[in-house]
Amino acid sequence: MAIATLSLLTTDKLTGENYTRWKNTINTIMIINDFHFVLMEDHPPIPAHNAPRNVQEAYEHLTRANEEARTYILASLNKVLAKKHEFILTAHEIMESLRGMFEQSSAQLMHDTLKHIFNARMQEGASVREHVLNMMVHFNVAEMNGLSIHETSQVSFIVESLSESFLHFRSNVVLNRIDYNMTTLLNELQTFQFLMKSKEQKGEENVAST
Repeated sequence: MAIATLSLLTTDKLTGENYTRWKNTINTIMIINDFHFVLMEDHPPIPAHNAPRNVQEAYEHLTRANEEARTYILASLNKVLAKKHEFILTAHEIMESLRGMFEQSSAQLMHDTLKHIFNARMQEGASVREHVLNMMVHFNVAEMNGLSIHETSQVSFIVESLSESFLHFRSNVVLNRIDYNMTTLLNELQTFQFLMKSKEQKGEENVAST
């Protein structure tokens, strides 16, 4: 297994919540390595001993590809899921099992994603960077399922979801009609949060000194 492929597989192992992203990664790796065909159908029966040579060679090629694909998939699962699937002999059956466990209907997934986007609220004291990145993940999931949310709307959703400590920032954006893109918004929010924490720390130091 190539080091780059192994790194890609183990960086974001399947836990369940990341199923859609994980599946896209697996499919990409299978296509690059020309193993994707083993995920599309059940493994055929062993050919008879007197089967034509080309049939036996095709079966041997499929068997080798299945073993490699199966190794890739198991390497990308967390310990519990890997243990549960290690005795399943074909990559196709493993993928079908995982699909049954984690795949939601597109409509349900879209409903849950939009519900999160509309109702998301940043917890007071939380990292604004983590909050924005989490929102961006849900925007991407919506797009993957057929709903593209314009960047201006994405910015608006994020600004409205900020905690009360960002009230001044939010008011400034609305009153001055500042046109942020996602990159500049994230940078400005991180700067704003850093300055707030610096002021709080300075105030605490002054109180302690007094």
